[in-house]
Amino acid sequence: MNFGFTDEQLALAATVRDVLRAHCPPAALRSERRAGWEQLAALGFFGLLVPPESDGLGLGLADVLPALEETGRACLPGPVVETAVVAPYLLPDHPKLASGALRVAVLPPGQAYAPDADLADLLLVARDDGWRLVARESVRLVPRTGTDPCRPVFEVAFEESEELGGSDSSKAAPALRRATVATAAQLIGVARELLAVTVAYARVRTQFGAAIGSFQAVKHQLADAAVAVEFAAPLVHRAALSVDRAVESAERDVSAAKAAAGEAAVLAARVALQVHGAIGYTEELDLRFWLARAWSLSAAYGTTAAHRERVRTALLGGDPRRWP
Repeated sequence: MNFGFTDEQLALAATVRDVLRAHCPPAALRSERRAGWEQLAALGFFGLLVPPESDGLGLGLADVLPALEETGRACLPGPVVETAVVAPYLLPDHPKLASGALRVAVLPPGQAYAPDADLADLLLVARDDGWRLVARESVRLVPRTGTDPCRPVFEVAFEESEELGGSDSSKAAPALRRATVATAAQLIGVARELLAVTVAYARVRTQFGAAIGSFQAVKHQLADAAVAVEFAAPLVHRAALSVDRAVESAERDVSAAKAAAGEAAVLAARVALQVHGAIGYTEELDLRFWLARAWSLSAAYGTTAAHRERVRTALLGGDPRRWP
């Protein structure tokens, strides 16, 4: 059995990569909040998971994983996961979704702030008993300090909202699982870009008359990060397949994927900073955008510690004396 991505899935990712390289370069991250969005919308990116009866393609989450990875590689700003993955599941009949004319933000359960809420036309608020839908004009936003300049967070207040049609507690968990897997895919893309940039820098930066990439200490750090990414990527693919097929182990697989992807991205960020040195912190270097994205996405939809705890509970049944 072949678990690799198909030529069509990889071709879609390559197209998204080309579009983002042309319309969401690092320079755009300094001044634009919606860089590349119009071009992705014209490509049909936001309709990939929308049902065919609503003018979408009706693909599965596993089909779009490579494309989602490219949005992480490009550090694409805006509520990408929420609009392209969560909204098609919760708002499949919305007429503006497939065209990319609608932007959606999400306030997950237990989270104080909503990322990118200022760009959203609709806000989805997760509750224990389902989802609440809040229109843009009913939301009051207060900016709060966050780690990612391209992913600002907002405290949300509202008085008027409506229960999402057909919303119940059984629909909340699958939607959040999809968001978690999509975020893990973005983390893989962020980690790959951090590694690529750092390897390129290590080849040209010299010290003691030699490229620093020739030093064993640097090689080992880069190798450790590369191994972490390559081990995490299949877990994300497995989680997407589990979510698409609604298998019994879906929650465990999703948590394993998010924990591994988050750890890989944070490790890649740490290695990138160590190899670049103090210049990695500076405003002039674009590296800071990917560092911040790795840190912010690793905490989105559950921290690494929280997901590791879920995996442990799933494997041990809550009894720490048992082994899987």
